[in-house]
Amino acid sequence: MRAVRLSVVTAAATAAALTAVTGCTEKSDAKGDAHGAVSVVAKDDSCEVSKKEFPAGHLELAVENKGSKVTEVYILFPDDRIVTERENIGPGTKAKITAEVKAGDYEIACKPGMKGDGIRQKVKVTGGTTAKRSPEMDAAVAAYRQYVQTQADETLPKVKVFTDAVRAGNIEAAKKAYADSRIGWERTEPVAESFGDIDPKVDVREDGLEAGQDPAKDWTGWHRLEKALWQDKKIGDREKQLADTLDKDLADWVKRVGKAEITPTSMANGAKELLDEVASGKVTGEEERYSHTDLVDFKANVEGAQKSFELLKPVASKNDPKLVAELDKQFAALNTLLDKYRADKTTYVFTPYDQVGKEQQKELSDGVNALGEPLSKLAAAVVK
Repeated sequence: MRAVRLSVVTAAATAAALTAVTGCTEKSDAKGDAHGAVSVVAKDDSCEVSKKEFPAGHLELAVENKGSKVTEVYILFPDDRIVTERENIGPGTKAKITAEVKAGDYEIACKPGMKGDGIRQKVKVTGGTTAKRSPEMDAAVAAYRQYVQTQADETLPKVKVFTDAVRAGNIEAAKKAYADSRIGWERTEPVAESFGDIDPKVDVREDGLEAGQDPAKDWTGWHRLEKALWQDKKIGDREKQLADTLDKDLADWVKRVGKAEITPTSMANGAKELLDEVASGKVTGEEERYSHTDLVDFKANVEGAQKSFELLKPVASKNDPKLVAELDKQFAALNTLLDKYRADKTTYVFTPYDQVGKEQQKELSDGVNALGEPLSKLAAAVVK
C-alpha cells in the first residue's frame, strides 16, 4: 500500500494553489538542467517548475528540496492518477525522476511534509509522438503485464478462501488464509497506482484514510478485516459485508490489468517506490500491525520489484552493465537475508514480525536501503 496518496481536490482549491505558486515564478529557483531535464524546486510553500510545456517522450525531472520538510513529487494525470512519483526526498537533497509521457495535460505536484493534496503546477506535453521503444522494451512491458494478470487471476481464489472464512464467522480459518490472500497483490504493487482507485479500496491502513473519511464507514479492504480478526477478535455483519466488498473490488482489479498504463519507466520507478514503501512500512512493522505478517508482504514486494528488474535487464545491461551487476548483487543479498526468517523456500511461512528483534530489523532496513539506492537509477538506465 502506498503510505501517502494524493486525493482529488476541487477545481477552486487547485486554482488557488496554482495562483499562489505562479505569483512566485519570477523569483523561481527552477532554472532548468544542463542535460535538458525539467527542474523542480520544492519548498515548504511552493513547487517551482522550470518549464510548463515540453515534448512527448521521456521526461526527466531534476528535483531539489529546498524546504525544511521531507517532500514527495508527483506527475499526475488530470484525473489524479499517478504517472510516477518519488517519495521521501529529504531537505537539502536532490532526486532524478524519469517518466514516459504522451501528449496531454498533466500536473506536477510537490507535497511538503508528505501530507495533503500538494502544491501543483499545470504543465502541457505536446506533440503526437511518444517515447521510442526498442523491441526489448515492448517485450518487457508485454511480459510484465502478463505477469501482473497472472498474479491477479491467481489472487481471486485465494481471497475467496479468506472471505468465505470471514462470512462463515470462522476467525481462525480467516487468520490462516489472510497472508496468503495478499501475496499476488503485493507482487504487483510496482504498478498499483495504474489501477486507479483499487489500491485505497483494498489496501489502505486506517491512518492512510483521507481527511474527513470515517473509519467506521469508509475504511474497507484487507487491513480493516485484519484489525477485526486480530485486535477486535470478532466478526460481525459489517465484517461480512466488507468481505463481499473485497471480493468485488479485487474482481474489478483483475479486469483493469489489461487497460492499465504500464511503461518501461513506470515498471522501473514502481519497483523503486515499492522499496521505499517497504522501508517506511514493512520494516517498521506498520503495514501488518495486527497480524504481524509483514515479512510475507516484504518477500512478495521484493519478488515483484525483482520481476520488473529482470524483464528490463536486457535493455539496462546494454546501457549500464555496472548498475545491473550491482542490482543483481543487492537483490540476491536481500533475498538471502529474508530467507533467514522463512520456514523453507517452498512456502510463505515467515517468522511473525513481532518476534524479529530491533537489531534484525535494522539489518533488514540496511538491506532495503542498499538495494533502493541503485534501483533508483534503473529508469534512467532503461531510457539512455
